[in-house]
Amino acid sequence: MFDISFGEILLIGIVALVVLGPERLPTVARTLGALVARAQRFVSSVKADIHQQANLNGLDGLRNDIQDAANSFRSQMESEVQGVREVMAEQSAQLQQLSGEAVAPLEEAAHTIHGGLDLQAEAAPATVASAVVEEKAAADAPPRDENQLDLFDTPPAVASQPSTESRPHA
Repeated sequence: MFDISFGEILLIGIVALVVLGPERLPTVARTLGALVARAQRFVSSVKADIHQQANLNGLDGLRNDIQDAANSFRSQMESEVQGVREVMAEQSAQLQQLSGEAVAPLEEAAHTIHGGLDLQAEAAPATVASAVVEEKAAADAPPRDENQLDLFDTPPAVASQPSTESRPHA
């Protein structure tokens, strides 16, 4: 650490023993050891703080990069959504225009087919729908066997006619 050889340390110890004396040398050595340990802890703490600050700077840069990418993606998605909305609005306008153009020929065809009769537009679909439902119900019904009695059918009417034959009397 300080480039001091063992011989130099031995020489410093001998001078300290002579100057301080054998009574105070152990106390001074403990104090000197405590000071060296405190200096080592301070140096390691400073290194850890510098390392932590370097990591935080790196994380800040990474966070900024991620935020930039997210903002870029968001703006791209918003522009795509806006483009789709514009296309949908154009298609809706064209569809409304075509439906407006198609109404006149349909009304003319209805007038020609019905011979000028004023049919209610609401009654015609209801009639067609009820006919479709009846036709579907008839198609869905299973075939019926006339020889088998159904429990839910009304029983056939039994003809209770008085017999004209005479009974033999006993």
